[in-house]
Amino acid sequence: MSKKTPFEFLDTARRMPERVPLSLRKQGDWSELYGRFDGGDAKHQAGRCLDCGNPYCSWGCPLHNRIPQWLELAREGRIHEAAALCHETNPLPEICGRVCPQDRLCEGSCTLNDGFGAVTIGAVEKYIVDSALADGWRPDLAAVTATGKRVAVVGAGPAGLSCADRLARAGIAATVFDRYESIGGLLQFGIPSFKLERTVMATRHGILEGMGVEFRLGVEVGRDVGFDALLADYDAVFLGLGSYRYTDGGLPGQDLRNVLPALPFLVQNGRIVIGDDTQGRAIAGWEDEIALPELRGRHVVVLGGGDTGMDCVRSAVRLGAASVRCVYRRNEANMPGSAREVANAREEGVEFLFNRQPLALLGDGAVSAVRVAETRLGEADARGRQRAEIVPGSESELPADVVIISFGFQPDPPAWLSTHGIAQHDNGRIRVTGGKGDGGLPFQTTHPRVFAGGDGVRGADLVVTAAYEGREAAKGIAQLLLA
Repeated sequence: MSKKTPFEFLDTARRMPERVPLSLRKQGDWSELYGRFDGGDAKHQAGRCLDCGNPYCSWGCPLHNRIPQWLELAREGRIHEAAALCHETNPLPEICGRVCPQDRLCEGSCTLNDGFGAVTIGAVEKYIVDSALADGWRPDLAAVTATGKRVAVVGAGPAGLSCADRLARAGIAATVFDRYESIGGLLQFGIPSFKLERTVMATRHGILEGMGVEFRLGVEVGRDVGFDALLADYDAVFLGLGSYRYTDGGLPGQDLRNVLPALPFLVQNGRIVIGDDTQGRAIAGWEDEIALPELRGRHVVVLGGGDTGMDCVRSAVRLGAASVRCVYRRNEANMPGSAREVANAREEGVEFLFNRQPLALLGDGAVSAVRVAETRLGEADARGRQRAEIVPGSESELPADVVIISFGFQPDPPAWLSTHGIAQHDNGRIRVTGGKGDGGLPFQTTHPRVFAGGDGVRGADLVVTAAYEGREAAKGIAQLLLA
């Protein structure tokens, strides 16, 4: 390997892997948008890293990944060592490399992001882990000693999988329960395959089983097994319950035909794409069956500007919609979604209508239009964001054959939480401690043997934050059981 020079970022421009051609995307290609670097490209892109004395990329990552170190290992071609280092902080690196909004996190914090183009951290992370796994690398647990302790993990989403991974590394046997037939939660069913291929989750399933994690899929706690039985049979329990109850916004006309909540739309469409269009599988807070209307040749309006909204608009493009519009009540700079996802959606033909407030859905039986009003940004709200204020006399109507509502999601806590003394906030989020002088262990609930993390604790958020909370909760469980 050639010696690294201090100005490789000048000699080598930032580059992302090749993408699926736009023409194929518009024709309904659901393959992952971004391809994979080859070894040479990955080394060149990794070599652009400045190895800052204060690595802003690591601080910008909720997991505080050791990014400069594994970039240098990748540059040197030491892929197995790089993969091991990725896994030291991140239980799900190949997934975060695909779905994280790097432009808002690690890459957004990169020193080179100001004029030279950030290091393509996510794409290199994906290359490292995919290459190592394809080459037979697996986490080495040879030095781990079994403790005889057992933990039940409720939920096989990113928080639950991350917790199970760290428990296995601590010699604690983890059994993961999930109501779905496959692991991943919304990683499996909610994120479109053009961002995360389903084979990725299948590979991670095998890795975790190889680490000794047991899965009991298609088993719903509270229905198929009682929570009291988990407390009796296991030394501790982790709750990774997620957030599935959608925020509907209370718009008049939401009961019209062809008005869909975002998550059921993505889940059911994801099943159809992978050849499993089985309906009737209940999801907490939803009707058992989600009948998807035909989108081909129709005008689709998506309400909401987060990452889930971007998944919806880009799915609608692939489903052949005649037009796709995204309505968001603030300006583009205030959109919560990834700027890269917005750029991809715009390239695919999505029209963005910023500073528009939905007022009502119109139609006779089926939706035919959305009434909106223009907005301007006013005083800051309690979270410091400027409020969207309606401009008087600015109402208009947008034609719409299908409307998808993506205003966010909240936890839908099961009744057995309160029955077993697990306290919640008023909005249903599970109360946990932080382990920093508040008298509890990291992510411990008000039941001393029950821990929780992910969207069920903080509300709908990023995969990487759920992975962080699952990882840290496992540390709290180990403190409790191995002290």
